Amino acid sequence: MPGTVRPLAGLSLVAACALALTACGSSGGGSASPTASGTALAGQSITVYSGQHEQTVKALTEDFTKRTGIKVELRSGDEAELANQILQEGDASPADVFYAENPPALTVLDDKGLLAKVAPDTLKAVPAADSSGKGDWIGISARTSAFLAATGKGADTAPPASVLDLAKPEWKGRLGIAPGETDFAPVVTQVLKAKGEDAAKQWLKGLKDNAKVYDSNEDLSVAINSGEVEGGVIDHYYFYRMRDEKGAAETHATLHYFAKGDPGALVDVSGAAVLKHGKHQAAAQAFLGYLASAPAQTVIADSASCEYPLVDGVKGKPELPALDGIGTVADPAQLGDGKQALSLLQDAGLLQ
Repeated sequence: MPGTVRPLAGLSLVAACALALTACGSSGGGSASPTASGTALAGQSITVYSGQHEQTVKALTEDFTKRTGIKVELRSGDEAELANQILQEGDASPADVFYAENPPALTVLDDKGLLAKVAPDTLKAVPAADSSGKGDWIGISARTSAFLAATGKGADTAPPASVLDLAKPEWKGRLGIAPGETDFAPVVTQVLKAKGEDAAKQWLKGLKDNAKVYDSNEDLSVAINSGEVEGGVIDHYYFYRMRDEKGAAETHATLHYFAKGDPGALVDVSGAAVLKHGKHQAAAQAFLGYLASAPAQTVIADSASCEYPLVDGVKGKPELPALDGIGTVADPAQLGDGKQALSLLQDAGLLQ
């Protein structure tokens, strides 16, 4: 989602709370079984804290209410700040559902025991690897990291073979990065897992030496499109959204994908969970069941978010390359809570 340097700073707060707040665990009851369609719960109301794309989530909640009669109070914001809010609110939080853009924010809440088990039938609707291994949250949609290059520039005609190449001296002054985006920390984690901490530190040092820093992926995409910098790492959908806003004639950037298996070929998921302390367990479970249904996945596939649906049989936008040709979904357990990646970004001087 759009952001400034605050998103990862917020996630740092989440990580700190996860370590420091011992009273955040819930004594609330477990999840209730959802009805098949949610219609038996008509008239109830749930509160959804959402860090996902606001327009798309609004369309989803409106469709859900139309189908079930369950009303939704939507509170949209940065996922890290919302997760931190849930930690601080504890059992008093009004949130029934947390819908996050990336797994680490969900992992922080999961580690504190704040998430209810997702209904088994809902979990079966998407591939098991796309959700929590413990069954505490479910994957909803996917996106991939990619390299956006100014069309015709050297970064376009000879794009980096690996995300690791961007730390090399030949990229000095040509590169842009948005390290404050929550989408960037999982890439750092992938480098950590693939190459180790020392190599990750050197990589980040190289990025700091080479790159101009931008507040958001949207700002970075615009800078690349204007030729201010030659290229940078973004999530794929920022390119498509920029193209749709500007039109093809005013789009002067090209998307390149890293080789399958490269740390930069990150396939990540958004996910949703029922809060254990929520007062409307059955209605919240019905909402997760809806998100994992073909109608909801079709809303996602057709939306301006340009993300990949996860339910079998629902296809994404035709211009999107096949996801399995880019990579496999990153193991949420390996992505963890993002704390180590945040620490390295701060140590490198890329975050405050």
